Amino acid sequence: MNILVWHVHGSWMTAFIHGRHRYLVPVDDERGPYGLGRARTYRWPYSAVEVTPDELASTDIDVVVLQRPEELPLARAWLGDRNVPTVYVEHNTPKGDVPSTRHPMADRDDVRLVHVTHFNELFWDNGATRTAVIEHGIVPPVAEYSGDLERIAIVTNEPVRRGRVTGTDLMGRFGPVAPLDVFGMGTDGLPDALGLSPDTIATYNASQDEMHTEIARRRLYLHLTRWTSLGLSLIEAMAIGLPVVALATTEVVRAVPEGAGIVSTKVDDLVDAARWLIEDPDAAQRLGQAGSAAAKERYDLDRFLFDWDRLLEETCTSR
Repeated sequence: MNILVWHVHGSWMTAFIHGRHRYLVPVDDERGPYGLGRARTYRWPYSAVEVTPDELASTDIDVVVLQRPEELPLARAWLGDRNVPTVYVEHNTPKGDVPSTRHPMADRDDVRLVHVTHFNELFWDNGATRTAVIEHGIVPPVAEYSGDLERIAIVTNEPVRRGRVTGTDLMGRFGPVAPLDVFGMGTDGLPDALGLSPDTIATYNASQDEMHTEIARRRLYLHLTRWTSLGLSLIEAMAIGLPVVALATTEVVRAVPEGAGIVSTKVDDLVDAARWLIEDPDAAQRLGQAGSAAAKERYDLDRFLFDWDRLLEETCTSR
């Protein structure tokens, strides 16, 4: 198939374009939010091809995969009057009047709505729109866990701006346990925002491969996000073999089954768990191995691509 799909979420897109299709990724001169083109910090196969809006007018498209409401009118403008099967992927938890938030694609018969977690499908009001859940898949990380640094890894974007959403206000409670290393975009100014010294919390902005290599050396992975769909960095950390300590919110309780990590809504429990893993590297290794097995089974790339192939074929056939 020729699939029109925008580059929005790098980790999800990296897995999606590993399928057997041709993925047409819009690009413009500014490389803005609707013309970002190919990724520069992820390993992408050559099946992902950059295409300009002008080129799309004469390009065969079998299916459109949307990820933002604004892409629907863009696709119609760029593709002309063609009636192309359309799928909308919802990556996010609902905002506003949860759990009564109406999805932007609710009550439509021209779009198939796909959620990336069962939690999201449950909490969005989807109306009468046909929905499906295709859980994440990940490209297996190359890095392997060593845990030789008695430090805590966190991966999050824009923790200063997003604040309570990313659990930024909770990070300082783990400072007495071990230094925190926060990886992600928009992390500048985090120590000052929390009133912590650079010795207590350090920030890094690295490519995906570099980030995997670095977090693999940290003793444990800490996930403090209160309200997110499901951070792929959590799954990647588990696959690498890091033991995870996480807030039991949204889809985390499904992603981290019993025995594969420490999850709780009581922050003191998580602080105690982090201290235990820092002090007991053998326990950290055992917990990380269990988490790695769980992540590789549930978020297998081949399963993810098979589920998507089946849904895309169903969508095109029904249209």
